Amino acid sequence: MITRKKYRQTVIGFHQPWTLIASERGISQLLYPPEVATLAGLNQDVAHMVEDRSLFDEFGIIELLEQYFAGVPVSFDKVPLDVEGTKFQQGVWMALNQIPYGDTWTYKQLANAIGKPSALRAASTAIGRNPLPIVLPCHRVVGSNGTLTGFRGGLQMKKDILALEGVIHLEAVGHERFRF
Repeated sequence: MITRKKYRQTVIGFHQPWTLIASERGISQLLYPPEVATLAGLNQDVAHMVEDRSLFDEFGIIELLEQYFAGVPVSFDKVPLDVEGTKFQQGVWMALNQIPYGDTWTYKQLANAIGKPSALRAASTAIGRNPLPIVLPCHRVVGSNGTLTGFRGGLQMKKDILALEGVIHLEAVGHERFRF
């Protein structure tokens, strides 16, 4: 595997800093505020990455994220990506782009969309490892009963992101630790 030089840039979303990571080929990660601190503590590489806004401006990602967090519907389809994952994971992540802004799909709908209806759990695991939340909209995937379920940033963040898109009819379910 070829190691590429990585760059980072901070953007503000929901009044908190989110960190973008990219190579010259494209965007590779978007880290939630708590993930940034955790990764910086575990991986000194994040703290030592070069901050280069021009690269992110070239990709157009900063302006798109600023618009998105301001409540403007945007498409990230033209942003170059450099995500690492298995072929299956990448297929799941790219399928997330099929879910329209302001809409939700169930995990079953997503598994059907990738042509693997029996791979429901594998698809949900891949969604949980999505390196580019918002850009690859994993927040738009909900439980089969139409409720909020699992989200690395927490259900409150998922609820807030969906509300930004006008989706406000969902309830939280599951284990108490996931409730807000």
